[in-house]
Amino acid sequence: MSATAPSLGERLARLTREGELYQKLPEARVRCFACGHRCLIPPGRDGICRVRFNLAGELRVPWGYAAGLQLDPVEKKPFFHALPGAKALSFGMLGCDYHCGYCQNWVTSQALRDPDASAPPRAVSPVEIVSAALDAGARIVTSTYNEPLITSEWAVAVFREAKARGLVCSYVSNGNGTPEVLDYIRPWVSLYKVDLKSFRDRHYRELGGTLERVLWTIRALHEQGFWLEIVTLIVPGFNDSDEELRDIARFLVSVSTDIPWHVTAFHPDYKMTEPDPTGIATLLRAAELGRGEGLHFVYAGNLPGHVRNWENTYCPGCNALLVERVGFRVLANRLAGGNCPACRRAIPGVWAA
Repeated sequence: MSATAPSLGERLARLTREGELYQKLPEARVRCFACGHRCLIPPGRDGICRVRFNLAGELRVPWGYAAGLQLDPVEKKPFFHALPGAKALSFGMLGCDYHCGYCQNWVTSQALRDPDASAPPRAVSPVEIVSAALDAGARIVTSTYNEPLITSEWAVAVFREAKARGLVCSYVSNGNGTPEVLDYIRPWVSLYKVDLKSFRDRHYRELGGTLERVLWTIRALHEQGFWLEIVTLIVPGFNDSDEELRDIARFLVSVSTDIPWHVTAFHPDYKMTEPDPTGIATLLRAAELGRGEGLHFVYAGNLPGHVRNWENTYCPGCNALLVERVGFRVLANRLAGGNCPACRRAIPGVWAA
């Protein structure tokens, strides 16, 4: 009789190494700094993310595998102010510090919480990931699919190789950060997308986080010089009121009027199947509220070709059309070295590697 196959948790436990984002404490406990939960983990236990665990007083963290690897346009991340039309190689691991009921990447993010999630890890090296990016003509590598903060040691290993080969590195994240993890990734990560899921703390607690921690992270990312873009998935009945959308826009304006805000359409997924898909009128209303509060760059996504001009980038000074898009396709890019060709105003973003 053959031996029982190892569980996913057992397989992942082998694909680890000692972490760097933690503190050793008395009685073999450890304090993890990878995300805003700052888990205090006794020996033999794991953190909220389920993939960082205490082995006899040493924090073990994910290492040496990918559960997802895909080539996408950078607009799909979405980054609209970073190398328009460039290809981005996305890689991801398993696990998350949230448990969002509408997660579109639940197969990877909830793999250790949900027996229906199955995304087998495949052993890979940083050199192999970067070589795949270069072979595909990518200019960007992106840590995504799971929550990248909780696998930051592995991301940095990949990004060291990527930056040495001239690639731009990015995070697609829930924004549940800490000072320690932002300092740790800052030398390597240039682009950072945060999902600002709501502006109500009770909603964040339902998803497994807190609003205050995400707002802190957004401010800290901007202050530390990451190129930052924000996405809010508009979920009917959850975060689509005028009041809440205005609150989000006003907060972003308080950080910088130049932060791009993407309002995107929800479709039923995972455990949240009751709300209707977000309608065109709701997306347009959200975009107009954001612009009305003073944001210079507001985009409506997930309904390509149906949101009028809200997929394009315009100069906030003279309203010249700078980047024309349909969905993830760039139809025209008129930016001249990051300046409006009509009035020469500098347009914030990362326009050259």
